[in-house]
This record gives sequence, structure tokens and C-alpha cells, in this order.
Amino acid sequence: MIKIEKVENNIDLITIKNDELEVVVSNYGCTLVKVLMKDQAGNVDDVVLGYDDFKSYQTLDAYIGALVGRVANRIKKGTFELNGQTYHLPINNGPNSLHGGIKGFSYQVFDYQVLDETSVEFHYVSKDGEEGYPGELDFKAIYSLEGDTLTMHYHATTSKDTLINITNHSYFNLSGKKENVYQHLLKVHADRFACIDPDGLPTGEIKDVKGTSFDFNEFAYIGDRVDNDDEQLQLGKGFDHPMIFNTKENQVELVHEKTGRKLTVSTTLPQAQIYTANYLDGRLGKYGQHYNARDAICIETQNMPDAIHLEENPSTILKAGDTYDEKTSYKFEVIKNL
Repeated sequence: MIKIEKVENNIDLITIKNDELEVVVSNYGCTLVKVLMKDQAGNVDDVVLGYDDFKSYQTLDAYIGALVGRVANRIKKGTFELNGQTYHLPINNGPNSLHGGIKGFSYQVFDYQVLDETSVEFHYVSKDGEEGYPGELDFKAIYSLEGDTLTMHYHATTSKDTLINITNHSYFNLSGKKENVYQHLLKVHADRFACIDPDGLPTGEIKDVKGTSFDFNEFAYIGDRVDNDDEQLQLGKGFDHPMIFNTKENQVELVHEKTGRKLTVSTTLPQAQIYTANYLDGRLGKYGQHYNARDAICIETQNMPDAIHLEENPSTILKAGDTYDEKTSYKFEVIKNL
């Protein structure tokens, strides 16, 4: 079942509901506004952070629930060279450009169409030169709800060689924000992680997770790791690092034992920025709740941040004539007697 509610002007809330889940999204920033799911006792909670006042999505940072583009994460000093030409991007995060610039995809109104009772297709054409990026980028995101799984399928083509690195920036808390995420169990199928500098920018150094706080190949409580005496954790004020996957599906699992809720993230992308909401500042969110650091975890599937400067053949380059085609799914299930 799909229901549409007007918010303002051309902005709508779209509810996709079945027997397993109720998901609310918006064509403003392709934002994931709510995910309502049961726990093992049958109680329903919203397991993503968000805002009651829609203007907060339009005016605040943190990218809560938003689709992020053209390029997620940071680009060093907001500049890059492509095909012999230098491009300059807005500086909006310390000395760097973050999450597509001042008015990236998270702050754009998308056209959309309901495809069927389970799917919505969002569409946006980013003009050549928008936020400093070359090429007219024709972008689509299809959100589909099948059973207990929400899938986001991203497609893009460009008129000129350009950069693209799409992610969803939802903040998950499987307790329904009854507590922070210290008692959430996390598993990440990753042997390596990327180191960051004091501004959160990857340095190019890749470390093995073995023997470090970043080894989540077996389930571990976030609270047992996030405040460890580790230089990289101190630089990020917690986890805010790219974790490089060692498997092609079901790469990240998150479990809250008390409710029996489990989230499994599966993606075609090679890594995810694992971020423990270190910069939430007490802002007012949904249901009159205030959001503080560690009140959620983001699992931002993507290619390597700042790949244009770090990789010999940057994974974030989309050439004219090629198609960007990536998919990430979020499976929300209840495990009885966990």
C-alpha cells in the first residue's frame, strides 16, 4: 500500500506499508523519514532518527535520513582535477567539501512517480556545473519495499565525465531511541579500514582491523569499542571511518538483543562509512526526543571517500556514456528469543 501526504509546495511524504514494515520517505532529498517495525513482543517503534518539523530537514546539517550526492563524504580542499581541468567545490566542512556541497542532493526536491504498490522512483537532473561538478547528471533512485527489506537502487548517466558517490545517511537505533547504541551489537565483514585525519578526511593509509577496535568480524557491543584509547577513534570522536568489505553481500549486521530487532545491510558497493553519530548536538528530533552523540549509527555504503585523490583509477569517476548502477538493501527482521 502506498499513501501520499502533501507537506508544502512540491514536497510530499510517501508511505509504503506492508505486513512487515511501514516506511515513510520524502521526495525532498529522497529522505528516509520513518521505519516502523515490531519488536519480539509485538510493540512497534520507529528505528530511524528524523524530525517532526519538516523545516529541520531543510535547514539543519547532519543529513538525517537523506540521500547524499553528487559525492558523499569529503573531497580534499574542495578541488580536484579531471581530464586536465581543475574543478572547485564549496568548502563546507573544515578545509574540505562534504556531501555534495552547500546544496547537494540532500537539499533538492526530486520528481517522483509511484511505480506500483511497493516502489517509488525519484528523479533529479543535476545541471552541468551545479555545486562545481562537471556534466549534466541524470539521476534516479528507486525505493522498493518487499517483505521486511527496503532496497535503494541508484542509476545515473552524465553528459561529461564527472564524479559520483551516492549514499543514504540514515541514523539507525533499533531500540526505537529508548537508549543510545552502546548496547547494539555490530558485525562488519571487513578486514581493513581507512584512516582519517583530524578533519575526518581519509589519509590514504589503510590498516588491518585485526587486533584493533575496528575488528567487527564477530559481533561486538558498540559501547565496548567506541570510547577506546585509540588514536583513530580520538580523531573521529568515535567511529567515523570507511570499512572495506571482504564479502559481496550482507556485509553489515546490527542487533539489539532486548527487542530482538536485527538490521542487515547488503550492498553492491565496496565499503561503508561506519559513523556513531559523534556530532549530534542535542537537537530536537521526532516525538519530542533530543538527539545526542551515540544515539544512533549510520551505515553509509559507498566507494572510497576522496577516491579522486587516493586511487590510481578512481572508483568515483563516471564517464560520459557509462551508467552508474548501485544497490543497497536494508533488511529489518525480528529474531525471537534472541
